[in-house]
Amino acid sequence: MLNGAPRIAQDRFGRIINYLRISLTDKCNLRCVYCMPEDMVFRPNSELMQDEELRTLVRVFASLGFRKVRLTGGEPTIRQNVVGIVRDIASTPGIEHVSMTTNGVLLKSLAQPLKDAGLQRVNVSIDTLDPVRFKRITRWGSLDDIWAGLEAAERAGLTPIKLNAVVVRGFNEHDVTDIAKLTLEHDWQVRFIEMMPFGDVATFAQSQIVTDAEIRGRIADDFMPLELLDDGKLDGEARLYKFPGARGEVGFISSVTQPFCASCNRARLTADGVLRLCLLRDKEVDLLTPLRNGASEDAIRQIIIDGVWWKPWGHGLADDVIPLTRVMSQIGG
Repeated sequence: MLNGAPRIAQDRFGRIINYLRISLTDKCNLRCVYCMPEDMVFRPNSELMQDEELRTLVRVFASLGFRKVRLTGGEPTIRQNVVGIVRDIASTPGIEHVSMTTNGVLLKSLAQPLKDAGLQRVNVSIDTLDPVRFKRITRWGSLDDIWAGLEAAERAGLTPIKLNAVVVRGFNEHDVTDIAKLTLEHDWQVRFIEMMPFGDVATFAQSQIVTDAEIRGRIADDFMPLELLDDGKLDGEARLYKFPGARGEVGFISSVTQPFCASCNRARLTADGVLRLCLLRDKEVDLLTPLRNGASEDAIRQIIIDGVWWKPWGHGLADDVIPLTRVMSQIGG
């Protein structure tokens, strides 16, 4: 007990929330079609968490039993002092695992410094292996940069590497087999993610979704069927499959058609210091304003406990409840 409050964050459904995804910035060096408009306007840096504010909030979350941290964005590697931030988080008492989701553009130079600072592994977003389609999806960016980043991450030991591919109808649904076949020779986990609707890109996302069943069917038709692993037990949020004899695995994150809300142990801290309790719900709890107004760590701790208690059971996409206040880059995936 701490000042009468439990040292764990638990919601009213009995779920223990101990996994924090932290957005280090809302900014990105790509403009993926499913994430943000090309003319995206970002928040002023003064409105985002500063390094010391972030350290304070991580310390408070750790005191409530949060053990796992994933750093996201926007694109986390463009955050100034990202290596120092990783070092601070990794050395916070109670934090046991620090990972990062990145587009990989800057990993060629940052993989080893991040590993040395305490980062344990990375997820790298790569939606196609075709350079022309990669440019079309990301609007900017070079596939060569991503591949160089993957090689650097592997050399640095940021493993096991997971590759995230958001499948968008009309853009890359024909590329899924080639991406899945990377697991034949690489000890990687390729994960196909159903596109989720947010804010200004919600209508686009809903019209372009490709379900995991369609992806698996395409892979079977183009190459061979995937074999289900562990009787379909989720690995985090992914249901895993494998090609016979392959080194790696193929996962499916089906947030829209097969939600995994019952096992959710996640909360998200946005770059502007807001606790978001469900990726696909707009309910949020402001932490940065009270912190800047002089609230003590005990007071912030209680705000988090109270907020987590009201974490929604799950999203409302089946009832056409679409999150509208932010796009993905403003949340951190």
